[in-house]
Amino acid sequence: MRNLDIATLRSLVAVADAGGVTRAAGFLHLTQSAVSMQLKRLEELLDVQLLDRSGRTIAFTASGDQLLGYARRMVAMNDEAVLRLTAQKYAGTLRLGVPHDIVYPAIPQVLKQFNSLFPAIRIVLESCHTHTLKEMFSKGECDVILTTETSVGNGGITLAERPMHWIGAAGGAAWRQRPLNIAFGRLCTFRPQVVAALDAADIPWQMLVETDNDSAIHATVSADLAVHTAIEGTEAQQLVRIDHGGALPELPAQMINLYKSEGALSEPLEQLISLLMARLASK
Repeated sequence: MRNLDIATLRSLVAVADAGGVTRAAGFLHLTQSAVSMQLKRLEELLDVQLLDRSGRTIAFTASGDQLLGYARRMVAMNDEAVLRLTAQKYAGTLRLGVPHDIVYPAIPQVLKQFNSLFPAIRIVLESCHTHTLKEMFSKGECDVILTTETSVGNGGITLAERPMHWIGAAGGAAWRQRPLNIAFGRLCTFRPQVVAALDAADIPWQMLVETDNDSAIHATVSADLAVHTAIEGTEAQQLVRIDHGGALPELPAQMINLYKSEGALSEPLEQLISLLMARLASK
């Protein structure tokens, strides 16, 4: 009887979630060649082709898709068994930093899952702007942070790359006005990118709201007094993507990056990262 190896199946799942071998290797803290070798051994063990490597991007074959379903369940059961039997030995605090604009909807779900696995570990959530989080991380004030950036810094891992959209009030017309009223926090990382895009498109604008209070910004935009921007999938519930038909400039795509401390509680931290990856990487 042939036995499937959990570590190899974990690599298969990571390739599917990350969208490629290179990014999966970063998540697994392995080399790209090591991940490729694991997938090759898996194909040889089962005598099937799991990945279609003929195109520019890796795609799963029918056999690969079938095995992926089993792999997810087997890896999940393995992790649940290990964590249930060992979780009580972990206690302490993990400090997670997340930009305020991507807290919802993923982070509450991650925190709930993590608490069920490690009830003795307290998670402190810091929510502020990317550059503030990176400063805190550099000072050791956070164990792991997420950031929204147009590139990834040293030691970072890109979980996802998503488009950024103009958002406004449902049925609103503020986006048609000139000068264009915009509402952004003083420290918002999107603000200089939006201003640069508007200036490049020769669209006059004025900052109607200049505050770091998200509620004030959302209230102003909801009242159709100004427009704002958001990463796809993170729009505030009361705001909608603006169908401007090209009247507003395209905005740069945003990377959701992860930076982790090497000195934090290792196994709980790795599980927290795994949960963040599962919630954010495939959205």
